[in-house]
Amino acid sequence: MSMELDFEDLMDEAMGMPDSAAKIELLEQAIRVADTAGDIDQGYEARGMLVNTASFNGYPLKALVAFSWQLGQHDKHPERFEHDLHDLLWSYKWILHDLPSFPDIPLAQIENLLEDFRLRSKKAGYSERTYHYYRFSLALSTGELEQAKQWMDQWRPADRDSLSNCQACEQDMLVEFYYWTGDDDRTLKEAQKILSGRLSCAEVPHLTYPKLLLPLYRTGKRQEAADLERKSYRLIKGNRDFLFAAGQQIAYLSQADPFRGLEVYEAFAPLSVNHENPLFRLGFDGAAAVLFRRLAREQVKFDIRLPGHITDPAAARDVSLLSEIYAERALTAAGKFDTRNGNRYYTDYVQRLLAQVAE
Repeated sequence: MSMELDFEDLMDEAMGMPDSAAKIELLEQAIRVADTAGDIDQGYEARGMLVNTASFNGYPLKALVAFSWQLGQHDKHPERFEHDLHDLLWSYKWILHDLPSFPDIPLAQIENLLEDFRLRSKKAGYSERTYHYYRFSLALSTGELEQAKQWMDQWRPADRDSLSNCQACEQDMLVEFYYWTGDDDRTLKEAQKILSGRLSCAEVPHLTYPKLLLPLYRTGKRQEAADLERKSYRLIKGNRDFLFAAGQQIAYLSQADPFRGLEVYEAFAPLSVNHENPLFRLGFDGAAAVLFRRLAREQVKFDIRLPGHITDPAAARDVSLLSEIYAERALTAAGKFDTRNGNRYYTDYVQRLLAQVAE
């Protein structure tokens, strides 16, 4: 890539690329060109595209930094960027969704941003449906399930408008809620519109299928689970934004087909290296811990393809050691989330995963 490309050349090239790390690097280069020239409009345009690309490809920190700059410029020059308010609020939603995934961000700060979003969207004439949705999402992701139910009861009857998430995403969140409450039957019931193909979008059923595998398995629908696992893998393979979903798939395969689980692990493990989302890493690490605990029962010699952050060379052949490494990583991360959230939600989650396979 020539460093002499101007802003328009960089943006034209980025718009012609599929979402990827390479596209993000190109957009970051365009931002540097715009900032060096002191061109606020170009900087705003490039960051808008970066927020979109980074939010759905496993780079939430890059999205957060770019969006914060955009929001600041919008507030400094409201007339200048008034035309972009709807898109800015849509980007705000993606940021609100990702913020709870960072245990170093205090809950009070997230709640303040939610209230800021509420005021901005209300001032722009939108209903409070989306605000209630993200209050529900925050409560769910921090393990406050009773609060989540209360917010769900306010979100669902509120008026839909152009700021509302699509029906497929909202239905997937209902599936998510019942998945985390442990209600397998209700999880599967809420998923029917997605399983039938009546509801879908860019990330649904990708996010939905992995959540259904263990409920199907536990309720005796084992062939249905096996068939769905193959469909699920084809949808999420190679996309680092689905690292947590890959963990859910591996957790199921630890019980149903651990050698298939090893295949999925080795496909996604490189994507976990330097992943920006701590919650996604926790989900993947916890699932990997239970997978290797299960594989330790097999009388097989292993030579696991390890990601770069697993530095003990003995772990490639010692799956019991590898399980211990991943369990420690997952429990350490869970402790950070639980300290921030004031409960034991994620520690209990990791321990439930590990309990699937007794030592």
